[in-house]
Amino acid sequence: MTPITSPALAPIHGFFTRQGGVSRGLYDSLNCGPGSKDDPSAVAANRAIVAETLGALDLRTVYQTHSADVVHVTDAAWPDRPRADAMVCTTPGIALGALAADCAPVLFADVSAGVIGAAHAGWKGALGGVLEATVDAMTALGATDITAVVGPCISQRAYEVGPEFMDRFLDDDPENDRFFAGGLGDRVQFDLPGFALNRLRAAGAHAEWSGYCTFSDEARFFSYRRATHAGAPDYGRQISAIRL
Repeated sequence: MTPITSPALAPIHGFFTRQGGVSRGLYDSLNCGPGSKDDPSAVAANRAIVAETLGALDLRTVYQTHSADVVHVTDAAWPDRPRADAMVCTTPGIALGALAADCAPVLFADVSAGVIGAAHAGWKGALGGVLEATVDAMTALGATDITAVVGPCISQRAYEVGPEFMDRFLDDDPENDRFFAGGLGDRVQFDLPGFALNRLRAAGAHAEWSGYCTFSDEARFFSYRRATHAGAPDYGRQISAIRL
């Protein structure tokens, strides 16, 4: 099992796909989401596979709530999935993981400063400032030259939304209209990776997108929207993780 990587990120990292795990059925096979209805022992085994692949002493994730909350991770005892949507760390050996199934997982690093980060950025978290909050938290730990890579997420051509969705973004900034296009009738298509990249770059990070769409590639990625359209009772989550 070989995760997707980016030359822009020097620390050990991986945007893991749904392949290479032990889960079965609709979670086949590397489902790393403890919030799913998958067998918890299978999820734990999958997360152990990810940690081993990265050579990590520990793999940390949070209980994601679509917030702008960031947790500073140390080698201290880890509480049971603290509620947040991003983590930052300066401790070698600890992997930070972001779970997603259409939302944008974002991995961050400042190699020279020895600071890393991981964030879960759905539309709500991205609009609410989780990416800027992660950059700020890394800066507080000494980062000055931050690279961020947006992992596999839903692409614009697959992300159709209604006018009330677009209105939230226009109320925040009228120039956000550039992230909407196409659609039928009153529907429009939202560019989540483009929006995330814009926010990251405005915050001072060097940013790029991996280019993979979770919705359109069922063989490699879980997708909440695809599962919903198919009437599936649940869906798996892939993980993106980074460590010093």
